[in-house]
Amino acid sequence: MKFPEKLYPFAILFVCIILFLPHLGILPVNIMEARNFITAREMLHDQHWILTTMNAEPRYEKPPLPTWITALSGAVFGLKNTGPLRFPAVLMAVLLACTFYYFGKKISNNARYALNSTLLLMTSFYILWAGRNGQWDIFTHAFMMGAIYQIYRLFTSENHRIGHALMAGLFLGFSFMSKGPVSLYALFLPFLIAWGWVYRFGASAKPNLRKLSLPIVLLVLVSLIISSWWYVYIYLFDTHEAQAITTKEVANWQSYQVKPFYYYWSFFIQSGVWTIAAFVSLLYPYLRKRVPNLKLYRFTLLWTLASVVLLSIVPEKKARYLLPVLIPLALNTGCYMEYLFRRYGPKMNSMEKIPVWGQFGLVGTLGIILPFAGYAVLQEHLTGYWLWFILLAIALPILGLLIFRALLKGQIDRGFYLTIAFMGTIVLFGFPLSDAMAVNPQYKGLSELHKWEDSTRLPVYEFKEASPELIWDYGAPLPVLYCQDTFSVPDQNKFGLLAFDILEEEVHTVFKDFHIKKIGHFDMNPRGPTQSGYNGRLYRDFYLISAQ
Repeated sequence: MKFPEKLYPFAILFVCIILFLPHLGILPVNIMEARNFITAREMLHDQHWILTTMNAEPRYEKPPLPTWITALSGAVFGLKNTGPLRFPAVLMAVLLACTFYYFGKKISNNARYALNSTLLLMTSFYILWAGRNGQWDIFTHAFMMGAIYQIYRLFTSENHRIGHALMAGLFLGFSFMSKGPVSLYALFLPFLIAWGWVYRFGASAKPNLRKLSLPIVLLVLVSLIISSWWYVYIYLFDTHEAQAITTKEVANWQSYQVKPFYYYWSFFIQSGVWTIAAFVSLLYPYLRKRVPNLKLYRFTLLWTLASVVLLSIVPEKKARYLLPVLIPLALNTGCYMEYLFRRYGPKMNSMEKIPVWGQFGLVGTLGIILPFAGYAVLQEHLTGYWLWFILLAIALPILGLLIFRALLKGQIDRGFYLTIAFMGTIVLFGFPLSDAMAVNPQYKGLSELHKWEDSTRLPVYEFKEASPELIWDYGAPLPVLYCQDTFSVPDQNKFGLLAFDILEEEVHTVFKDFHIKKIGHFDMNPRGPTQSGYNGRLYRDFYLISAQ
């Protein structure tokens, strides 16, 4: 399967469009998205562009660059549909794909390797998820990948050094302004370790530090200015809140979501459909005599492992924090794929073919059986979704059979690109079926509360903790009565109150001198109470509280 190298960037752009754009607004807003979207909405409504807020309270945990971009998208396309609010993440995924491709092409001098590695990256589970999600991980790592590419060009090119330095400084600053030092630590530092160890910071010769001194100074100055100005501003103009939030964040690193050192050791699983290939690519004793470019393989392997080790040192751990690891892992897996593209055939040892059949055979099998499994699960809920299901049920088995055919003929390249098509098919035809799985007969969004407010002219309060998803659906800040371990009783004689169902006894204790009447509920769970994944955080009892 050959096509001209000049078309590779267009092929990457096409795959990005298929993977990241369709059905962008179909999934419900998750907790992190809700926090980010609320902040963007309050930027637009309340003009909180610098001293950012969430639910009318200071929110300085994350720098504001992605929120600014999201707010501008919301200003242009509206805030009612989540698709436009997620669109900036799509742009970041495209930026990541482009800079990743050109970096891979430069360091390997192999355009096909760079293309395949980019396709591996874009179809990896967490990259695909992050590029369709209104969270800021994709922003910080996409900008950092841009910085890495520009720094590589700065050290390995004789031309445009000032330009590469300025661009690198911009991208470094933008990365820091997206999520602080996260990507600097988890992606850039491991890159420097691997690049310095394997390449000595130069592609073929020792870099000339005398010629690089001015560009490096400019790089550092630009990145420092862009990275620091917002932090300086909030510390000058809201010192107390900035210090309190910083103290809380530092404490969280040591005490929140603490996991053991080995928690990330199964990191290759996060590559999703490429799990088997990613695992094999880590087997240095097996691949060191097989990969066509051993130096490149050592670099990508060390970059991957250094990233995992550095992340493992931090006590706070979450699976999504592994996203930066997938970037060098895709380059590393690309080395293995390049070996298979060149060597797979009748002369290959039968034992070596086992993981190959495992990798592509699993995808082919999934393509054949998924329509049957999907029908068994969704048959009662397919009304209105039959077209999507039929398209999926036709496309996946065809792709599965073609993958098996490619395996039998030894056409690993064909099997690889058919797997990319498999992932695109899941997005195009499978994602709309997620609505068929969202069946909650008692679903009631918090936005419906406005009808009650308009008819009664009474204020509404949250009792103890405002869930971001509910605030986002409500469309405005929702005052919370619980603050600093005490409750603040409203001055009004009559008002509405939202509370977790498990806090009913506490509601009666706090308002023992009031008349309390439960008048309804709000439930924003996409699934019913008896289904897996039901979250009590998205449910509220609704009370009318009035003076006796």
